[in-house]
Amino acid sequence: MNELRVTSLLETTTLSIRDIRCSGDCKHKTPSECATALHLVYPYRGAFMRHVGAGETVAEANQLVFFNEDEEYAVSHPVSGGDGCLSIAVDPALIRELAPADQLAEGPATRFRRAHRGIDPRAQALVALLRHGLARGAMETLEAETLALTLIRRSLGERTSHERATSYGREKLVDRTKLLLAADPGRRWTLAAIAREVGVSPVYLTQVFAQAEGVPLYRYQLRLRLARALDLLGDCRDLTMLALDLGFSSHSHFTSAFRQLYGRSPGEFQRAVRVR
Repeated sequence: MNELRVTSLLETTTLSIRDIRCSGDCKHKTPSECATALHLVYPYRGAFMRHVGAGETVAEANQLVFFNEDEEYAVSHPVSGGDGCLSIAVDPALIRELAPADQLAEGPATRFRRAHRGIDPRAQALVALLRHGLARGAMETLEAETLALTLIRRSLGERTSHERATSYGREKLVDRTKLLLAADPGRRWTLAAIAREVGVSPVYLTQVFAQAEGVPLYRYQLRLRLARALDLLGDCRDLTMLALDLGFSSHSHFTSAFRQLYGRSPGEFQRAVRVR
């Protein structure tokens, strides 16, 4: 069985927030479980596969994964190294206020139609701020609740996150590519090497991936690298080594990419987390 470490970060009448880390030792599907409440799960480290019936979802740092109440699911770990997620359970009445109607299934229960939804870099930054701030006891309850609802609103809002229709075959191709990138975010891939691993031509891969995800392949990998940086910056003492470990050519390259995506430098993010 996979070793889970669950840390409760916040518990109020409005929502609960947990940090969930899994060793990812088991490559095969876990026994089926059933979600006891609606959870919005934000992976921030590694990757795993979630199985609901015949459907599969790649859960990694560019995705929000929906765990509907009373929905049976299983988990597998085709990528080694384990994973970490921020799980938020919210009052269903609030979800109905926050979520556009076309994202929710019809009926009395509050359930999302789709299994997952892409998120943007600002949402990733909010995930990191919540996790680091609450873990250090440096964030008051009201602030944490407000940030959590802002995160959910941003994740579900049509202006910052978009559903993109694609065929089943193309979706599986994109999923294989995501797993490949998530297995080693710091690896300096070439397009030909990725295409060879997933079994298509480089031209076809770039076209399908951009159509499915709305961003170029290289940009998607950059987001994975910087999401990993958000995870590690709270305890990092050597930014140059972190930059090199994540595949950046230099400290300045890392800082420039981080600032462009998140609006502040890695050092400024560290200070914000520690001051909070």
